[in-house]
Amino acid sequence: MAYRISAYTLGCKVSQYESEAILEEAERRGFEIAGEGETADVYIVNTCTVTAEGDRKCRQLIRRIAKQAPSAKILVCGCYSQVAPDDVAKIECVDYVSGTLDKLKIVDRAMEILGGKEIPRVEVSPLDCARFEQMQIMRAPRTRAYVKIEDGCENRCAYCKIPEARGKVRSKSIADTVAEITELAKGGVREVVLTGIETASFGVDSGESLFDLLAAAEKVDGIERIRLGSLEPTLMRPDFIEKIATLKKLTPHFHLSMQSGCSKTLAAMRRKYNAETAMKNIEAVRAAIENVQFTTDFIVGFPGESDEDFETTVEFVKKARFLQTHIFKYSKRTGTVAATMKNQVPEDVKHERSQRLIALCRDITAELLEEEIEKRPIQKVLFEQLTDGMWCGHTASFIEVRVPCDKDLHGVFGDVELKKVCEEHIIGNLF
Repeated sequence: MAYRISAYTLGCKVSQYESEAILEEAERRGFEIAGEGETADVYIVNTCTVTAEGDRKCRQLIRRIAKQAPSAKILVCGCYSQVAPDDVAKIECVDYVSGTLDKLKIVDRAMEILGGKEIPRVEVSPLDCARFEQMQIMRAPRTRAYVKIEDGCENRCAYCKIPEARGKVRSKSIADTVAEITELAKGGVREVVLTGIETASFGVDSGESLFDLLAAAEKVDGIERIRLGSLEPTLMRPDFIEKIATLKKLTPHFHLSMQSGCSKTLAAMRRKYNAETAMKNIEAVRAAIENVQFTTDFIVGFPGESDEDFETTVEFVKKARFLQTHIFKYSKRTGTVAATMKNQVPEDVKHERSQRLIALCRDITAELLEEEIEKRPIQKVLFEQLTDGMWCGHTASFIEVRVPCDKDLHGVFGDVELKKVCEEHIIGNLF
């Protein structure tokens, strides 16, 4: 009887992709993938270290798995275990600790542990000579698949530990990326999201360009839509905008990693742009690409952020009108520049600012969805899954749409008449 394996992922889309690649490799090596609610013999925990809360959740998850499956083997990898391997190793129920490099090797280690072989309990490689690990996925649980095209980040933002966890920028080749997308398309995937730790840095190490990758991916039969993962606003320069506006499959939706709408705060964060440049680029994209929508992230309560600075961000958000906005309260990370900055913002002020910005963004989302119904009442939706008894999918501009239907719509492109806004999505009917 084959051993069963399961994976838990905390963190970004890149980590989710890597966990899927690990499971596929495990399945090729003879493991069975444990279904939802089933107990496994081996648990892979792929960790995150973006925030202190993320670190805590990693530890909490590991202990919960050990309590629920005391005889199972627990192997930990990812960003948190890269930067704090000793902290992870202190958790007695952990059998093996690795980092962000050579993640597929964790399958070898799982087999060795199950076979009774003695292995090093902690095996975290240094990042100074990191290379792009060749991994790929052949399937996706939905009709949309994430494809990792880049790893590492060299921005050194004042609040962030990711360069310490991921190392320098490394890119997957265009040829390897297109080959992976081709296989996914054969398996029924209709939409791919090209993602990375710093997606906009794709090719800086190899000399290949992000536009050339997009153009090559567009030629893959069966792929109807191509999205880009989180991007720095600086990528949206006039020459890049002019090029991507010619692509037919690139969706009119971009996730910009803004972090703040105040130039003073952005400078303190050590971001590579100011608010004025970001707004100029947003407006340029809107002028060049029809029906485009933007989503984003903001950090509130960064050290030194005054009431006036926060109001500047509020005004930026009102003008930019993002479809969706993820709001994070600044979290002090030991070892970062921001952790030692003066004028740390009190927690109650962070909370108040967070709640206010969340409320504003919720109102903007509702307004944008109402405008969609009014201006473009019939749109094509790629359906992905059943949610609360309704089929759920997205338009090209990443608006979530749900419809009642008794038929199986998984992977179907359907014309939908948009009817009414419900929270942060639209209810419609198949046309």
